[in-house]
Amino acid sequence: MYRKLIEATKFIEGSIHVKPKVAIVLGSGLGQYADRIKNAITIPFAKIPHFLPTSVEGHEGKLIIGTLAQPNQATTPAVPVAVLQGRLHFYEGHSMDQIVFPTRSLCMLGIDTIVMTNAAGGINPSFREADLILITDHINLMGDNPLRGPNLKELGPRFPDLTEAYSQGCLDAIRAAAARLGMSLREGVYAALSGPTYETPAEVRMLRALGADAVGMSTVPEVIAANHFGVRVTAVSCITNLAAGITSRKLSHSEIVQNAGRSASRLFTLLDEAIPDLVHTTAPENIATAKPSAPAAGATA
Repeated sequence: MYRKLIEATKFIEGSIHVKPKVAIVLGSGLGQYADRIKNAITIPFAKIPHFLPTSVEGHEGKLIIGTLAQPNQATTPAVPVAVLQGRLHFYEGHSMDQIVFPTRSLCMLGIDTIVMTNAAGGINPSFREADLILITDHINLMGDNPLRGPNLKELGPRFPDLTEAYSQGCLDAIRAAAARLGMSLREGVYAALSGPTYETPAEVRMLRALGADAVGMSTVPEVIAANHFGVRVTAVSCITNLAAGITSRKLSHSEIVQNAGRSASRLFTLLDEAIPDLVHTTAPENIATAKPSAPAAGATA
């Protein structure tokens, strides 16, 4: 696996002209944020060694690297960013290693912060469609973990701590950005299930009892992998529907993608405002952030 990550990272480095500091993962129906990237280099997943193409509507499957021009360019320099326009999912039949491979590759490039976005179902009865939710914690109910199996010490420790899986500094920066914009921003706990079926009303009642405010089928594996690497993580959900049983409406993916578009412009404005404050001056403390040159002794392929 480490050898594959090195091959992917070297390919990406040979194709780009800036070194990204912040990465952004765009969830269902949110891919248009990539249009904001200037001087962009676009690489389809299928062309990057060991990346898999996406297969789900609303996930284009492209890596875009360039700079993000900020609203106040006179005082704030453009931020070099890497954007994953779409992601892989457990329900597509991929292994956890395959799902988090793009995230790990971005970490290998030397990013210090990664911003996850997704479309989620609202469990908290106060949530409404098109709300933006700042994820403060998660519950992993996917039945698997990307760190299961032999630990790759080149990537991180055997037992990483997730007390602060979502960086407090990043949470504060996004809250401050929302306040400057006068934007309503909810907060809550995200529960990840394997899918692809939507949850039953009984499962939604269980999730609410467990303390979940929103539910989806992604994000958590990538959050775990990035934390393992020592990269700071933050995440925002677009509430695209109320979870099963909260209303009598049946759910469909096409409707969820459409509803994501309703909150997309607000999310994009929030990211524009927050990302300059997410640039961290101190590199992650993990050995794997060093520029890769060759697999370490004993590294697995």
